[in-house]
Amino acid sequence: MRLTRLLAVPLCAILAAAIPTAPAMASAAGSVVSASALEVTCTPPSSNIVTYNPPLTASPQLVTVTTTYQYNPCVSTTQPGLTSGTRTTVSTQMRSCPDLLANGVFTLTINWNTGQSSTASGSYSAVNAGAAIVLTLTGTVTSGLFTGSNFLQINAAPSAEVLLCIAGLGTVSSLGSQVTLQITS
Repeated sequence: MRLTRLLAVPLCAILAAAIPTAPAMASAAGSVVSASALEVTCTPPSSNIVTYNPPLTASPQLVTVTTTYQYNPCVSTTQPGLTSGTRTTVSTQMRSCPDLLANGVFTLTINWNTGQSSTASGSYSAVNAGAAIVLTLTGTVTSGLFTGSNFLQINAAPSAEVLLCIAGLGTVSSLGSQVTLQITS
C-alpha cells in the first residue's frame, strides 16, 4: 500500500473523528429514536487498494479498475465468529482523477469469514480534508447478513497525488485507503 508511516496517524485521527457514536445517529427530525445497536464494526488496519490501468489522468478515459478491500479486525455483537471480511471487484469504466472527489450511489457486497455475505446500497460523497481524501458511504444492508441495518463506511486516502493529477500534473495508478465500517440496527 502507498500509505506512509507519516500519514497513518493523521488518517486514523480523521477516521475516528468521522464515525459517529450510536447516540449521535439521530433521526432526520433531529431526535434520537432509540440507541442504535452495533451489529459489526471493522477498524484500521482495515484497508482498501484501488488500481487503475492505465493510470488515471485529469481527462476521462476507459480504465480497468480493480478494487480490493480487507476488513480486519472486525467485531460483531450478534455474530461472535465474524472477525473479518473481503470484497474484490474488477470493472471497466470511463474514469478521471476528478471522479475521485465525486458523489454518487453504490451497491457492494462484503464476504465475511463466516461464509455469509452482506449486500449494501446507498450513496457516497468524497471530500478533500487536508492531507486526506475522505470517502463516506451511507446506506442500508439490502440482503444477506444484517439485512435492514444501517451501513456506514469511511475511507481515508492520502490526497497529494490525486490533487496533482486533478491539476494535470501527474497520474494516479493506485490509491490506498484506511477503512472504518459500522453496521447498526
